[in-house]
Amino acid sequence: MKQPSEQLPVYSLHNFSSPERKSQQFQVEVFDANRHFSVKYPHRHDFFEVLYLIKGSGFHVIDGNKYEIKPPCVFFMSPGQAHKLELSNDIEGYIFIFTSDFYMLNRRNQNSLIEFPFFYTIHQDNPPLQFENEEDVRFLERLFLQGISELKNLDTPSIEMLRSILDLILTTCSSRYKITEGSINKGKGQILVKRFYQLVEENYLKNLSLADYAAMLLVTPNHLTQTVKQFTGRTSIQVIKMKQILEIKRLLVHTNLNVNEISAMLHFDDQSYFSKFFKRETNFSPLQYRSRSLR
Repeated sequence: MKQPSEQLPVYSLHNFSSPERKSQQFQVEVFDANRHFSVKYPHRHDFFEVLYLIKGSGFHVIDGNKYEIKPPCVFFMSPGQAHKLELSNDIEGYIFIFTSDFYMLNRRNQNSLIEFPFFYTIHQDNPPLQFENEEDVRFLERLFLQGISELKNLDTPSIEMLRSILDLILTTCSSRYKITEGSINKGKGQILVKRFYQLVEENYLKNLSLADYAAMLLVTPNHLTQTVKQFTGRTSIQVIKMKQILEIKRLLVHTNLNVNEISAMLHFDDQSYFSKFFKRETNFSPLQYRSRSLR
């Protein structure tokens, strides 16, 4: 069992890039048991990830949700999410990791990335895309292999081609992804909710208020709350609280920080209020939750 550390680790792209090429913007490669970088404990990324698995079994835990791996399938992750992979030794597949800047370069629509249904999902879940059509399976595999081949080009690899391959991977997966969020997929309301999720993910340590988030989104607090409620059934305040509680739980279970240190890290001014807040939302004190989780 991994011992608790000071913080839940956050990995950047260069941690996962191959030794011969430390890319800060993207990486596409084979994913198997021999991969040069493997993390078996909960951690975060500050980049987007597309993980295509074609063989093997196991489980993928993302933000506390546990998904069984049934190849051929694709998992998608947004920056900031915490996850852990439990994989069989015969796991095989491909992975494409990238920053927002890599994908968004020269795009006029600055929402095009979060418009994909599998990033910053409205219901805040990450079920894998299961492929049933053999042609889709082979087509997607060819795209990954083409990306890997282009990256290994002894001459200068074409970054534009790699960016186009990524776009085709995402577009193909989007066209096969089962939408459960209603008929409106790219409406302004949904994009507002996704941008709100993105901001909460980026700023949860600051303990910002609803008014702060609304100002960043250039809308009123009431409009933000009404829109979030319409699409998710939750209020904006509930979303903010859920994120705070999730982070507190992670820090209690996966680090050895004490309650005062966690309270300070999440910018709670009053440690007593912090403990009352957690107990009100979970029915456990922070120490009770830590004790129960580490048994």
